[in-house]
Amino acid sequence: MSPARPAVAVLGLLVVALAACTGPAGIAAGPSAQTAAQTAAHTADSTVEPPMPASTAAALTSADPTSDLPPTVVPGTVPAGTTDRPAPVPVRDPSLDQPLRDAAWANDVPRAAELIAAGADVNAKDDTQQSAYLIATSEGYLDLLELTLAHGADLADLDSYRGTGLIRAGERGHADIVGRLLRAGIEVNHVNRPGWTALDEAIVYGDGSPSYVDTVRALVAGGADLGRVASDDRTPLENAQRQGQNAVVVTLTAATQPPPADPTAALLAAATGGDADAAAAALRAGAPIESRDADGRTPLLLAASNDRVDVARLLVLLGADPDAQDDRRDSAWLVTGVTGSVAMLETLLPAGPDLTLTNRFGGVSVIPASERGHVDYVRRVVQTGIDVNHVNDPGWTALLEAIVYGDGSGPYQEIVGILLDAGADPKIADAQGITPLRHARERGQAAIADRLAAAGG
Repeated sequence: MSPARPAVAVLGLLVVALAACTGPAGIAAGPSAQTAAQTAAHTADSTVEPPMPASTAAALTSADPTSDLPPTVVPGTVPAGTTDRPAPVPVRDPSLDQPLRDAAWANDVPRAAELIAAGADVNAKDDTQQSAYLIATSEGYLDLLELTLAHGADLADLDSYRGTGLIRAGERGHADIVGRLLRAGIEVNHVNRPGWTALDEAIVYGDGSPSYVDTVRALVAGGADLGRVASDDRTPLENAQRQGQNAVVVTLTAATQPPPADPTAALLAAATGGDADAAAAALRAGAPIESRDADGRTPLLLAASNDRVDVARLLVLLGADPDAQDDRRDSAWLVTGVTGSVAMLETLLPAGPDLTLTNRFGGVSVIPASERGHVDYVRRVVQTGIDVNHVNDPGWTALLEAIVYGDGSGPYQEIVGILLDAGADPKIADAQGITPLRHARERGQAAIADRLAAAGG
């Protein structure tokens, strides 16, 4: 197993452009964290299975949300596009490689970025075959992984067990790392020295918990070999059955059925109905992750509209776009303001939704949420940095809609308080020049009127 290191709180998020780390969708393997006992028991030579199906690779590639980002800007250099001078390349400094690995174990992303900019190599290994990149995959450090991918991480690099980063992540149930590596183009069916693939390790060393189920679904969607007999003479399904991982058994059983005749239709139906296993099977069969129905709705938008969190989580792992809008200008992110689903909001946040994206009324998600009285959603979404003073096309802010379309009851009183505490301006009037305070008084919403008056409205 990978040596245990103390976790250190991340000091801050490094803003890095990701285009440099984005490659054709596929699955790349990462080093496995096996025990010494396994190594002794399994001495088979490392082999490599065939790559994932081209249809699956194309489907995943079409959805990578990082593909349109600008080139990586190395700290201390001139951003691309601001000058004709090419950005300077850091001079290689091997003396910084161990400090980089130390920073990687500590998940100190800002420090790691400084060291890389000064000449450290994300692929440089110590005598235990650990590199900053491989550490990120085994420890589940997504921001660190993004940093290493942006600076040349070698997806084919292997650890001391001849395993890839995907195998390491699969063993630990790091579904987000697995999804990111698949989108980067890592080989999904690499076999390490003990004779395991990433799918094998996610089952044999997993416990069938939700994070491992998500990991297995992502690997299935990415083209993992379901029929391969591992070094223990069992298939993935047989190992899942043997270990009583019922949810994983259901996932693998669905994936071993004949592929759908129309993968795109199957994916859209699975997203609507909430069948994450059918969604994985449809993606595996080649359905584009950004498929559209007759109304322009993507699978992720359908999942969000129907609050199908399991499906949405799979789609986000594989790079679905939370900002893709349909014919009515709805997106998966915008719809969360209508449904009020905090669980869906949390599922979509890792995909980096555009908080400024507007619906057909020119509003951001906090406005319909305030109108509909979704207290918990409003409480959570104001923590994202969304503009609580955004004015939509009819001239309403979230605060105005909570008053004008609300009834002054407890939930709306809470929402008004949350918005004011988050910086909502009580003096912003509507298109007719009527302030929130006047609206509240005219509607007999005494408690809200008192709160607005106290806030300077």
